[in-house]
Amino acid sequence: MSPMTRMARCSCGKLQVEARDEPKFVVACHCMECQRRTGSVFGVSAYFAKGQISIHGVSSLYVREGQDGRKLRLHFCPECGSSVYWEAEIRPEYFGVAVGAFADPEFPVPVRSVWEQSRHPWLSFGHEPDRFIDQSTRRS
Repeated sequence: MSPMTRMARCSCGKLQVEARDEPKFVVACHCMECQRRTGSVFGVSAYFAKGQISIHGVSSLYVREGQDGRKLRLHFCPECGSSVYWEAEIRPEYFGVAVGAFADPEFPVPVRSVWEQSRHPWLSFGHEPDRFIDQSTRRS
């Protein structure tokens, strides 16, 4: 692996995503579905152009509607159940990859925080990302 290559993987290691170069952007999402998907109070996604990604291993697919009504195609490991990457209708030229799957505390910080109307009020960042009430409405 070159210094600009990162590996994300599921808990058991059977599904891996190799990401080349830096992500195009990193987003913290507070929607209820990301809370449910992660089992945490929010999800953090790194978006890479599809050409930056190589996928290794077999995934199962779960398709759902996002809060904005557009489809998300979530790929997860059929062995351990970890969701590792996804495709979103809102960003068809990108793969989203779960930042936690990289297990890298030096990973770039989120530049955007979305669906903040369902953000837990005690959650704060050590920096100030752009904040949006939903996917596109900036907070004042």
